[in-house]
Amino acid sequence: MAQQFWIETLGCPKNQVDSDKLIGTMLADGLRPAERPEDADLVVVNTCAFVEEARQESIDTILELRAARRPGAEVVVTGCLAERYGPELADAMPEIDRVAPFGVPVTLGSTRGPARDGTPAGGATVPAFDLLELPRPAARAPWAYVKVAEGCDRRCGFCAIPSFRGPQRSRSIESILAEVEALEVQEVVLVAQDLAAFGRDQGRGERRIVPLVREVARRVPWVRLLYLYPSDLTDELIESICGTGVPYFDLSLQHVSRPLLRRMRRWGDGEVFARRMADIRRREPAAAFRSNFIVGYPGETEDDHDRLLAFVDEVRLDWCGFFPYSEEEGTHGAGLEPKVPAGLRNERLAELRELQDRITAEKRDERIGSEVLLLVDGPGVGRSAAEAPEIDGVIQLPGSAGTGGRGAAGGAQATGPGDFARATIVGATGPDLVAGPLEPAAPPRATVAGVGGR
Repeated sequence: MAQQFWIETLGCPKNQVDSDKLIGTMLADGLRPAERPEDADLVVVNTCAFVEEARQESIDTILELRAARRPGAEVVVTGCLAERYGPELADAMPEIDRVAPFGVPVTLGSTRGPARDGTPAGGATVPAFDLLELPRPAARAPWAYVKVAEGCDRRCGFCAIPSFRGPQRSRSIESILAEVEALEVQEVVLVAQDLAAFGRDQGRGERRIVPLVREVARRVPWVRLLYLYPSDLTDELIESICGTGVPYFDLSLQHVSRPLLRRMRRWGDGEVFARRMADIRRREPAAAFRSNFIVGYPGETEDDHDRLLAFVDEVRLDWCGFFPYSEEEGTHGAGLEPKVPAGLRNERLAELRELQDRITAEKRDERIGSEVLLLVDGPGVGRSAAEAPEIDGVIQLPGSAGTGGRGAAGGAQATGPGDFARATIVGATGPDLVAGPLEPAAPPRATVAGVGGR
């Protein structure tokens, strides 16, 4: 009987793509998925190490799965924690059977070697076992993340990712499109550490994100981008995003105080960001915005905090996350003073989160009575262009599980996962919307230049 595996994924969408690639590899090696971790011969934990809270969650998960494993099962730790702290992790946690950093197979029987070799344009080292280009299994939902690059060339003051993910290494457009076509999904969510810089490392230093978006839009009804640095949000990129039919802008802002952003080694300020968002809303009134902000970065003053509060209140983002600053070894921010006391930082977090919760609820209420085009993700659940999968709210659909909703006039045919439908929003509950009866709709077509009309 074939050995069984279980993989637990922590962290960001990019990690989820890595796990999909690992699953494809294990299936090719003859393993089969287990129904639960207790049944697996091989338990893989794909870890996150972005901030202290994520590292602790990774460690807790390793311990929980180790305790629950069946006798003789192997626990392998991979992902960012393994890459960043491999030797220390192995020494500190005897509960781990094996640590497999990037470029090392998680299956002992694999013929793929753990050594690193090869040097592409730009001088980046490529693992012999390269997750970025491995095949993956069929998508389990009507949408899928597609990672278009690995690593990052930026040196933001709070972020250690370049130290263990390495410099940016973009895939070819051809390899990305082959993966998109094989997934056979209705929505592709493009992800990378620095998405808008896609292609800059491939010889001539030219970003190729716009041509990539156009080509993906030829193949799937919806294309979504997570996430974008505001300095790279060109007019051409804005037009391309709006033309996909998913005018969703996930912008990496991190703060709005100009002095604090410079201490973060970041570009821009609140006035620049607000003007750019207003310009996008003039072009596309239905545009949705998401961003994240760091609270408590060294040197953050009350004035900085007040500026952020005023910005959030003024621009009214659809979705927003606020995260406590985490001091990361080896980063610029780790050596900065003065530190913001934890108590004060937490007070600021609570104030910002309370404000944004109110804004999000108000913006959801404003959509009651409007008609939306939505994608049915599963029984009773859908999303419009304004909701990214897994991180935003959803649209609750009428109808019983497995049948979807039905049109109001004449009993239109049932809609199910992967179908597009139109519906009127009849209510809102927290971050979620509630839809009335569904009317089946044809998949939309992009209007990106060079792709064709609807």
